[in-house]
This record gives sequence, structure tokens and C-alpha cells, in this order.
Amino acid sequence: MEPQLLHSVTDSVATVVVRHPAKRNAMTAAMWGSLPPLLETLAADPRVRVLVLTGAGGTFCAGADISTLRESPHEAQRLAVAAEEALAAFPKPTLAAVRGHCVGGGAQLAAACDLRFAEEGARFGVTPAKLGIVYPASATRRLVSLVGPATAKYLLFSGELIDTARALRTGLVDEVLPEGELDGRVAEFTRILASRSQLTQAAAKEFANGRTDRDPYWAERARESDDTAEGVAAFLGRRAPHFTWNPSTRGRSGCAT
Repeated sequence: MEPQLLHSVTDSVATVVVRHPAKRNAMTAAMWGSLPPLLETLAADPRVRVLVLTGAGGTFCAGADISTLRESPHEAQRLAVAAEEALAAFPKPTLAAVRGHCVGGGAQLAAACDLRFAEEGARFGVTPAKLGIVYPASATRRLVSLVGPATAKYLLFSGELIDTARALRTGLVDEVLPEGELDGRVAEFTRILASRSQLTQAAAKEFANGRTDRDPYWAERARESDDTAEGVAAFLGRRAPHFTWNPSTRGRSGCAT
């Protein structure tokens, strides 16, 4: 079966599936290269309010296809970094739904998402030290921001895999679900995300990523938007709000990584 990234949009949620069953969903150079344009298309789709990244079958992603590293390691890393940065810059909430192995490039992709939900039994690892690869500065910085310097060094120095209990304790994942419950919880939570103000989410994403200089920009977007008035009216009227601000139709936010 040809390695590929599959995607679909259902009920405001875009789902991107890493599919390479012969190698536990390892990312080929072509797969890395196809991710940024796919994300650009989904970001521009006004139907999409949330993005879920997951793997086909029983595993998330076992990293980069090692054969691509043998052919051109520097180009493979360049493509991986570009894909990671495109995912981190996606202007709407992103969630990695993890089963099985989330290792190497897979962990790099998961860390680039805003949130990570995992099924019990998943295993996480950052393994460049096993291959003599210098892990990219952007990915290292992102890992440190999630788990702190000590855990990041443990993962990077050793290349050892950790279980979901340790991943949850160190902040690498946000929720751990019993076997069979991951899909239902992801569907439930993405419905919540899709019902919230995209204006709030887009601004919060930039601020959380360090772009506090964008405060005047978002203050202006808030003044232009009807979301605050709608949120207050819905609260007072004891009804669900209908937020209309959409980065796909009002201009891209340019979220920082």
C-alpha cells in the first residue's frame, strides 16, 4: 500500500491520517513534503475549525523512514522541520490522537500539535541519539516548552521510550484514555473546541507561542468582531453562542511557532 497522508473534513473537524502500514506509519520524504500544502489547504477551508492528526491502524508514527535518511539525511531533516513548522503554525486548534508508537519524527509531529490525547499502551520516544542526528533547534525548543529541560534531556540524550503514565506526568500528553475510548473522547473534545470562539483560540495560540507583540493586532480584530457581543448575549440568554469570526475568511493570523 502506497505511503500517504489521508484527510477528510466532518462536522468542522479535519482529520489527517498518517498511513504507511509496512513501516508502522513512518514518514517518507514525499509524506513530509506533502504535509505543508495539505495544511495550507485545510487552513483556508472555512468549514474547518479543528484539526486532528492521527495514524492509521494501531500506531501513530514510528518516525522517519530510515531509507530516506540513508539517501539524503539533510534534505529529509529539512522536509521534516518544514512539516513540523507548518503544523505548529496552523491557525486553528490541533490535536494529536496517539495510539501505539509515537517515536522520532512522530513525536516531532505530535509535539507540534496544540494538544495530545493518547490511548493507554502508547509509547513515546525522541530518538536522534540512536542515529547520530542533531535534533532541530525548533523541535528541541518545542519539546522543552512541553516537558521542561530535564525531561527533554532525558528523552534526547537516551532515546529511551516512555509510557503514557510518564508522558502524562511530564506534560508530553494532556489526557490518557483506556483502550477503546480514544476516538470517542477525541470526537467529544473536538466538538467542544469547534463550538468555541475561533477569535479567542487564534489569539491565545499566538500569545502562548510567545507572540505578545501581537496584542494590538488582536485587540483590533476583537473590536471588528461580533464574537464578544454574541458570547455575552448567549450567556445572558442561556443559549449556546454562535461565533462567526473565522480566520479562513477574515485573513490568516500568522501564528508563530
